[in-house]
Amino acid sequence: MNDPYKVLGVSANASDDEVKKAYRELARKYHPDNYHDNPLSDLAQEKMKEINEAYNKITKMREGSSSYRPGSGSGGASGGSSDGAKVRAAINSGDLLYAEELLRGFQTRNAEWNFLMGSLYYRKGWLDDAFRCFQSAVSMEPGNQEYRQALAFMNQGGQAYRGYSHGPSPVYGQGCGICNCCAAMLCMRMCCRCR
Repeated sequence: MNDPYKVLGVSANASDDEVKKAYRELARKYHPDNYHDNPLSDLAQEKMKEINEAYNKITKMREGSSSYRPGSGSGGASGGSSDGAKVRAAINSGDLLYAEELLRGFQTRNAEWNFLMGSLYYRKGWLDDAFRCFQSAVSMEPGNQEYRQALAFMNQGGQAYRGYSHGPSPVYGQGCGICNCCAAMLCMRMCCRCR
């Protein structure tokens, strides 16, 4: 992979917020949904994969650095916003094991934790568990629009929410009942609204 900072167009000295902002802008520009039925869709998909990998690599590097603590003072492993951003990046890049590992390390099971765990369950195809987590997040922070939108999405019925017990992760587009577009939209909504 190329230098992840060059991929995102930021310097290695960029703050976490600057990295996150660059990631969001590139994700909006190159998201495959913007190229539906377009001959450039394959290129956009590859670019989006490169962007996700770069962001994930930067967050992992910064997490592992003892001299640099992203979001210092924001709660560390207790579920602060920098940890939430790492989880979101991992979910968005498809690194669900890493996202789950991060979530298991949170000391506080607050509304953000429930929302992120619901997002993880959604990506795994465990829709009942995702629904319960989104419900918990909304009950803990009823004023949070992002949490309410995720719960509303699950409550739309039919295609958006169908019971699914623990089992192997479905492959989107192969009989799971959730279209790639819906899954990508929910994921982007989650990633683009992080603070």
